Amino acid sequence: MKTITKPSRTGWSVADIVIASVIAVVSGVIFWAWNFSYVGIQFLWAGFPPASGLVLGMWLFPAVLGALIIRKPGAALYCEIVAAVVEMMMGSHWGMTVLLSGLVQGLGAEAAFAAFRYRRFGLPAALLGGFGAALFAAVNALFIVNWYPAYTLPMKFAYMGFAVVSGLVIAGFLSWAVTRALARTGALSSLASRKAAQEPVRG
Repeated sequence: MKTITKPSRTGWSVADIVIASVIAVVSGVIFWAWNFSYVGIQFLWAGFPPASGLVLGMWLFPAVLGALIIRKPGAALYCEIVAAVVEMMMGSHWGMTVLLSGLVQGLGAEAAFAAFRYRRFGLPAALLGGFGAALFAAVNALFIVNWYPAYTLPMKFAYMGFAVVSGLVIAGFLSWAVTRALARTGALSSLASRKAAQEPVRG
């Protein structure tokens, strides 16, 4: 009698590892490039510095995108940490602190997908992932690393609010949209997310 082996819900395949690594490395390069752009556009929030939280999502998307594409425990954390390592190795303005940021942000997104027991990867899960990554990132920036010591408490809460919006839109919604777009091309054919484009929004 022939035994049919079902794909593991939690174990990583070689394809999972390769694709997650590609996502992470490309994201790290994007981080590096974005750092220079970030410095160049700081004048946009010169009148109210906490508004810089609106672009925080640019450093959060690998966690959500990786989780949506790989759909295995640890994907969000892996992609965010490896992206941070690549950013640091290429030369980051923030030095080794990016490693702590990657860990914290990855954990925030990971916790969100764990809340769904890694069984739902629709828009609600993506948004929660972006929210979790942003919330953890903001707490890290404001209270752990303390990048903004001059901020008053109201300014810190404002930054946190802007960061959450950025996490929802950039890390959450856009990662969900990119995953569906990639699935339509057939690029995810060897992964659990291969049918993402046909899944209901609330899937």
